[in-house]
Amino acid sequence: MNLATTPALVDIPESTSINTLLADRVARSGDRTLLERRETPSAPWVPVSANQFDAEVLAVARGLVAHGVEVGDRVAIMSRTRYEWTLLDFAIWAVGGVPVPVYETSAPDQVEWILSDAGVRFAFVETVAHAGIVDVVRDRLPVLEKVSIIDADAIETLRTAGAEVPLETVTARRDAVVASDLATIIYTSGSTGRPKGAELTHANFAHVSRNAAEALPEVIDWDGARTLLFLPLAHVFARLIQVAVLSADTVLGHAPDVKNLVADLGSFKPTFLLAVPRVFEKVYNSAEQKASASKLKRQIFYWAVRTAIATSRAQDSGRVPAALRAQHQLADRLVLGKLRDAMGGNVVHAVSGGAPLGERLGHFFRGVGVTVLEGYGLTETTAPAAVNLPRSVAIGTVGPALPGLSVKIDDDGEILLKGASIFRGYHNQPELTAEALRDGWFHTGDLGTLDSEGRLRITGRKKEIIVTAGGKNVAPALLEDRLRSHPLVSQVVVVGDQRPFIGALVTLDAEMLPGWLATHGLENMPLSQARTHPDVLAALDRAVHRANEAVSRAESIRKIHVLEHDFTEANGYLTPSLKVKRALVLKDFESTIDALYN
Repeated sequence: MNLATTPALVDIPESTSINTLLADRVARSGDRTLLERRETPSAPWVPVSANQFDAEVLAVARGLVAHGVEVGDRVAIMSRTRYEWTLLDFAIWAVGGVPVPVYETSAPDQVEWILSDAGVRFAFVETVAHAGIVDVVRDRLPVLEKVSIIDADAIETLRTAGAEVPLETVTARRDAVVASDLATIIYTSGSTGRPKGAELTHANFAHVSRNAAEALPEVIDWDGARTLLFLPLAHVFARLIQVAVLSADTVLGHAPDVKNLVADLGSFKPTFLLAVPRVFEKVYNSAEQKASASKLKRQIFYWAVRTAIATSRAQDSGRVPAALRAQHQLADRLVLGKLRDAMGGNVVHAVSGGAPLGERLGHFFRGVGVTVLEGYGLTETTAPAAVNLPRSVAIGTVGPALPGLSVKIDDDGEILLKGASIFRGYHNQPELTAEALRDGWFHTGDLGTLDSEGRLRITGRKKEIIVTAGGKNVAPALLEDRLRSHPLVSQVVVVGDQRPFIGALVTLDAEMLPGWLATHGLENMPLSQARTHPDVLAALDRAVHRANEAVSRAESIRKIHVLEHDFTEANGYLTPSLKVKRALVLKDFESTIDALYN
C-alpha cells in the first residue's frame, strides 16, 4: 500500500476559529473547571472555571487593545510553559492578533531572526533575563515597540490598562476572526540552517483539535480527563494540545520546571500525558537504576520488565494466558505499580511524538498499564499527522492518518501528506513553500511505509540516509534510537557515509552515569575517566550488539567513539526540541570520525 486516507470526522466551517472553540467550551462547562493553576511549586492547585478563564482572556485582550495591538499584529511570547502563556495566547487571538512563540532558551541571534522575520511589534517575556536577551538585539528590531515582562506584573498591567476599553471592541474583533485567518507563525527549531516560520491558520488548529477529540475521545474528551503540560509551548505539539484540550473536556495544568515534574505529576494526577520518547526513556532508566541497589532488586526488576513486555505482546495476539496474568499481578504489586505512581497514579494513556519510541518501550509501558500512543507530525502539519488509536494500537507504527488527512509514500519512500491540517506556507519564503508544497502534497522529508491497514511506520529521514562505500543505504534513526535506550547513553550520531562500515559517536548521560558506576563498584569516577573505562565500554558494546539485532550485518555498527562532552542546547548541538544538529556534529567532529576508520 502506498496511499491511505482517513476521512474527516468533523468538517470546519469558515466561521470557526480558535475563539469559537473556546466559546463552545465556555458554553458547555460554565462554572466547571477548565484549568488548574498555582503560584509556586509547593502551593495547592487552584481551579479556574471556564467562565473565569473567559473573563480573564477578555480583560487581558482589552489591555492589548489599550496598548495598541491591531488586527494582524505579531505578538511574541518567550517563556516557560505556564498559565500566563495560555492566557496571552487566547487574549491575542481574541483581538485578531498573531502570537509568535519563542523558546525561552533562545540565544540573542535566534531571537533577532524570529522577531525581525515575523515583524513582531510587541513581545512578552517571562523574566528580566529574557528581556535582557531582547535588549541585546533591540537596535536591530525597528518594528518592535514594547517588551513586557510577565514576572514584573505584565498581566496585571494589561488588565488595568484595558479597564477603559469597551468590552464590545474586543468581542467584535473576536467574532470577526475566521478559519482562514493566520493564527500563529511557529519557527522550526532549526536542526539545519535558520529556522523557517510555518504559517498556521485557525482552520489548521480547529481541524486537528476537533478531529482529534472525535478520534481519541477516551483520551481527551471525557468528563474527568486531565493533563499536565510540561512540553515547551514554543513547540507546535504543546501549542496544539492547549487548544485541543481546552476545546474538548479536559482540565489543563502547566508544569514550568521539569526538575519538579515528578512532584507535579503526583499532586496534579493527570489521566494522560504528552511527551517525547526521551521522557519515557528517562522514566525507565531511573527505575532501572533504583533497582540496581541490590542483586535481588535487580533480578525482580528485570523479571517484572519481561513480564510486562510479554503481557503486552500477548494482548496483541488476543489472549493473555492465565499463568502470565498471575505473574503480571505479582509484578504489578512489586514493581509496575510504583512506576504508575511516579507518573501521578492515574495515567492511562500517553501520547509520544518527535522521534520513534521503540517497540520494547512501547510494550513495556503498556504492560505497566500506560498505553503509549505513538504519533507522528511536524510543525507544518499542526503537530499530529498520524497517531495510534487506543482501541487499535500497533506498537512500532505511528498509527493511521489523523481524520481528514491522506498519506502517500512516494517512489523514493518519502512521506507525502495532504489535508486540512497542512500549513499554508513558510513566512516570507515563497521558494521554500513551492518546494515543500507540490500539487497539494506536503513533502515531509521523512521516509516511511504503510502497512495493509494504512498504518504508517517511520523508517528515517531522507537527507540523513547514509550510503556506505559498499553501496548499502542505511537509515541511522533506528540504530540511534535503540542504542540511546541504554541508561548510560545520552545521544548517538551514526556515521559511515562513503565509509567501509557504520560507526557511531556516543555521549554519556551525566545524570544516569553516577548511579550506574556505583552499582558496578566504580563510585566517584569522573566522566572523563568513565568514557574510556573497560567496564563502561563493555556495557556500551553489549548495547551496540542489541541495537544491531534490528538490522543486517552491512547496516550494523562496528565501532563507536565516546565523546568527552554531551550534546546540549547550550553548546549548540541540540535544538530546543532536543534534536541533534547532525550536520554540525559531522562538521565539528570530522577528525574524530576519521579516526574511527584508521
